[in-house]
Amino acid sequence: MNRRDALSRVALLVGGSVIGAEAFLSGCKTATKYGESLNFTPEDIAYLNEVAETILPATDTPGAKEAKVGEFMTVIVKDCYEEKDQKTFLEGMKKLDEASTKKNGKSFMESTPQQRHDLLVDLDKEAKDYGKTKKPEDPNHYFSLIKQLTLWGYFTSEPGATKALRYVAVPGRYEGCIPYKKGDKAWAT
Repeated sequence: MNRRDALSRVALLVGGSVIGAEAFLSGCKTATKYGESLNFTPEDIAYLNEVAETILPATDTPGAKEAKVGEFMTVIVKDCYEEKDQKTFLEGMKKLDEASTKKNGKSFMESTPQQRHDLLVDLDKEAKDYGKTKKPEDPNHYFSLIKQLTLWGYFTSEPGATKALRYVAVPGRYEGCIPYKKGDKAWAT
């Protein structure tokens, strides 16, 4: 799968464009030097893995944590995001934890899986409402960034592409019309 195909599929999943995709497509070369000073700790990566796992938990297929989505997020934020989106993302990590403390009386990492789920459902609704009234010059909502990176990282990872999607490593001939059966997984290419 090439990068353009992967990004277009992720954009379809999240219902719009993917932040940072331009830099990713051009080889992650941004003009800003902001990312050079970003240092995500192992605790940050573990935190992002837990957030991502809450969005895409393990079921009969691997979850986002097994796909190492937290590590993926840190690389894309550091290497591909513009400074304003890097700042939004970093502040968003703190805001998400603050929202958890406000709602559940404890940090996100200390919350139960159900409390985490309920919090992210609320944040997703908040992000969608924000997106409806957002002006072009307004910053992106931090949860939108986190969710986009989770989906992008998961569905372009080996576990996501080979176990959550139907995957054929070496495809055969082109078939323009393949019958779909309800419940079938989507195809990875």
